[in-house]
Amino acid sequence: MSKYDYAKLRYLNVQPTNHEGHPLIFLNDPLELSPHYALVPPQFGIVLATCDGEHTISDMQRETIAYTGILLSETDINYILAELDKVFFLDNERFAQEQINIVNKYRSAPSRPPTHVGVTYPADPNELCKYFQKFVDRVSPVEELETGNGLFSPHIDYSRGGEVYAEVWQRARKLVREAECIIVFGTDHYGILFGQITPTRQSYATPFGVLPTEQTVVDAIVAAIGEKTAFEEELNHRHEHSIELALNWLHFMRDGEPCPIVPILCGSFSHFILEGNSPAKDKRFQNVVNAIKEATTGRKILTVASGDLAHIGPAFHGEHVSLAEKMKLKEIDEAMLKPVLQGDSDGFFEFIRHEEDKRNVCGTAPLYLAMKLMGDVPGQMAGYDRCVADEKGQSFVSVCGLTF
Repeated sequence: MSKYDYAKLRYLNVQPTNHEGHPLIFLNDPLELSPHYALVPPQFGIVLATCDGEHTISDMQRETIAYTGILLSETDINYILAELDKVFFLDNERFAQEQINIVNKYRSAPSRPPTHVGVTYPADPNELCKYFQKFVDRVSPVEELETGNGLFSPHIDYSRGGEVYAEVWQRARKLVREAECIIVFGTDHYGILFGQITPTRQSYATPFGVLPTEQTVVDAIVAAIGEKTAFEEELNHRHEHSIELALNWLHFMRDGEPCPIVPILCGSFSHFILEGNSPAKDKRFQNVVNAIKEATTGRKILTVASGDLAHIGPAFHGEHVSLAEKMKLKEIDEAMLKPVLQGDSDGFFEFIRHEEDKRNVCGTAPLYLAMKLMGDVPGQMAGYDRCVADEKGQSFVSVCGLTF
């Protein structure tokens, strides 16, 4: 019996590529738990496909012969799997221990450091202030809200969405400065588990300093859904940009003054669309919302959702977007957001479900959950744009700001 009988490949990015004129299969870890990548000869493609925890080496041989007519030796298959094991691409005890090590390192750090600093935005706080102020100066003066419950912010890069960031955060500036605790829901682009709610006890650092995570609220969420569920995908916080990019503006609006936060990543709602169910019936969501409300009773709370709207065009595996379709995009977005402006989170989700999320709206979960926490209060638009998403100008991401 081979050590790699019943081996199981982890969730990885898998795509065909060429290296020096030779076709290969490229593998890497989207979660960056392993910093390595692998290039596998195409004749081992069936081996990768059957590396699911249910096949022996002999099974992999038979499947490869059946589909390709190629006979691979047990030695070659064992070698490939051993190489994947070395870089932690197999779901086994060795990887499980490495994952524990990574979790411990993340949790023991002084804070979660900014991971897009120096690339997406300046590392120096003074330079970041100047960078943000340029966007503020470009937008028309906005009237700051005197009272309110929260906001919806983009999480696209600042170079494209900066003016929308500036408009919505300027409008909510007074609310941000007066908040005693800020709950932040962000899209989890790395999430594998559908409908997941992932808090973290780790604080978030920005170039302006550290925003401490409010432990009592995290404890309440954990009590509501369980330790294992709450932190099963906690490591996604390490590199996820959705919360990070919103927190920089939050900290900027507070002139660098810290404020307790509760960072929560939100998994995809696609299973609700596919299965015909409603998130309104999901007990976990109800329990989390109730737990946050109870844990923050008597405090001035602000709720922030970080997400973008539609992703259309070749960059997102769709057809190129014509000028007419680009103009139509705004009209469809306005129809989608109409229930949001009316304070109807379930109506918003039903619009997404009706179009089967064909426009790849990535802010669905955080916006929905934020609205539920705020009590489905009406929203107001605070900025909108359609950002180019490829070099040919055939793909677009639509973004907007909302205040509540």
